[in-house]
Amino acid sequence: MRILFMGTPDIAAACLEALYAAGHEICAVYTRRDKPVGRKQVLTAPPVKTVALAHGTPVFQPRTLRDGGEDENIRALAPELIVVVAYGCILPASVLQIPKHGCINLHVSLLPKYRGSAPVQWSVLNGDAETGVSIMQMDEGLDTGDVLACEKIAIGPEETSGELFDRVTAVGAQVLCRVIPAIEAGSLAPVPQDHAHATLAPVLTKELAEFHFSEDAAHIHNWVRGMNPWPAAWFVTSGGKKVKVMESRLAESNGEAPGTVLATKPLTVACGSGAIQLLRVVPEGSKPMEGSAFAAGLRLKAGDQL
Repeated sequence: MRILFMGTPDIAAACLEALYAAGHEICAVYTRRDKPVGRKQVLTAPPVKTVALAHGTPVFQPRTLRDGGEDENIRALAPELIVVVAYGCILPASVLQIPKHGCINLHVSLLPKYRGSAPVQWSVLNGDAETGVSIMQMDEGLDTGDVLACEKIAIGPEETSGELFDRVTAVGAQVLCRVIPAIEAGSLAPVPQDHAHATLAPVLTKELAEFHFSEDAAHIHNWVRGMNPWPAAWFVTSGGKKVKVMESRLAESNGEAPGTVLATKPLTVACGSGAIQLLRVVPEGSKPMEGSAFAAGLRLKAGDQL
């Protein structure tokens, strides 16, 4: 297949590598513009651009696809199929209609569940037992097109969003490579989504990452897993200090008031229901440390309010 690939982050780069390995002709790559990264704001290329240039593929980085000139550029490339993976730009109807086989999108959820920008994270935040990947025929809506294929993926009870994302990326690349030959053969039966069961997965923010010990321990544990690696779940101590929590585990509670320290090795805190062990934390202005070391630094003991 002669494919025009559109994508930006690591997951898209992994899928692009898989398409090269499968022998497809990548006529060009569209990705977002280079961005300043880190404290020194070094201008850095998106992962997809790095992969494409390594394979000698032309790269285009327009601000938007809604400019009339992009339609003509894409027509001149003559793709049979456009493959989109976390591109970050909306494809207008004029672009969707160009390829012979249309445009497909790899989405990392079991559509129509978790439409939007953070499906992997929200599956963990909500404590789901499974998620998956979907290959969708794109239309003008946000993740609303017919589903061509999907594959379920179990979520471990201690698994973080970052760990799950690595597994989802590998599965997604495999499913994508299986689907494309079937598209060319015309052997797939598109399945319309049940829009009545659609849920959204909005972008994560630092403010959203806050939790309170008055909440259920299971919710807090899911928040810690789902917000890892970014933006990291956090709480504010009784002394007004912000503490990020990078790793936790559910524990038994004896019914003490939320926020009560039940033990310090490991640091165990009562919640609105149940208790949570804070295994790895990052106190405000400090480096990552074990929860027990954090407790020792504050001289906490059982019965204290954290």
